[in-house]
Amino acid sequence: MANNLVETTVSTASKYQDLVLQYATDFGIKILAAIAFWVVGRWLIHMAVRMVQGSLEKQKVDPTVLRYVGSVITVTLNILLVIGILGYFGIQTTTFAALIAAGGIAIGMAWSGLLANFAAGAFIIVLRPFKVGDFVTAGGITGTVKEIGLFATALNTPDNVVTLIGNNKIFSDTIQNYSLNPFRRVDLKAQLAGSADHRAAIALLKEKVAAIPNVLAAPAVDVEILEFNLVGPVLAVRPYCHNDHYWQVYFDTNKVIKEALAEAGFPVPTPSQVLSLATPSVLETLASKFKS
Repeated sequence: MANNLVETTVSTASKYQDLVLQYATDFGIKILAAIAFWVVGRWLIHMAVRMVQGSLEKQKVDPTVLRYVGSVITVTLNILLVIGILGYFGIQTTTFAALIAAGGIAIGMAWSGLLANFAAGAFIIVLRPFKVGDFVTAGGITGTVKEIGLFATALNTPDNVVTLIGNNKIFSDTIQNYSLNPFRRVDLKAQLAGSADHRAAIALLKEKVAAIPNVLAAPAVDVEILEFNLVGPVLAVRPYCHNDHYWQVYFDTNKVIKEALAEAGFPVPTPSQVLSLATPSVLETLASKFKS
């Protein structure tokens, strides 16, 4: 009887061992298959995104749209890949979809700012107030648009600093696109002395500024009296140029204003003060009033 008990125990242990081994083997195979699916799926997603972007590039689609479409396709296909792998493990995808929906609501409430940036990014892509390569002022930052992402836009400022701005901040604020028009105006001032001949100064500056490289002939250079101060008249000097040459024209015009007026012999504008000295009789009168 003891032998029968031992044989029964051994048989039961052997069955459990075989069962555990079978489950472990099946689970291990599924794990390896899931890893294979993930690697192959990621490779296929990468290939699909490249094919779509390549097709759009042949149609000469804007680079901004290319990056945006690539990001949306990558995120969407990755979610589908995860759902497929979970379905392979026997997890009900309908339940998973419900969890995603519930999680999406919770995440949406917690990350409302990110979702607002995402929506604003979509509107920027559709309405196209600017594109990659444009020189703009957006969200209070001035620079060249480097990239328009799902949630933020990257600007490269004139001092070569990459600055990221939330798309919602950009879309809800004023946007200035300096690259959209074929030319822009450079606004500068020239101070004249009160005794200077303003007509001669205006004619001289128009001639000299118009000769600066990259200053447009049309519209012509504007030089007019802008205002007056205690020193004398102030001239507005306004040449026009393409956005790419703005700072070159800006600095060269400043040099021309200084050098042209000096070479032509115009008086140096210096502030003056009138000093009135009281006579002795006036001082005696004031002293007597204070004593009384």
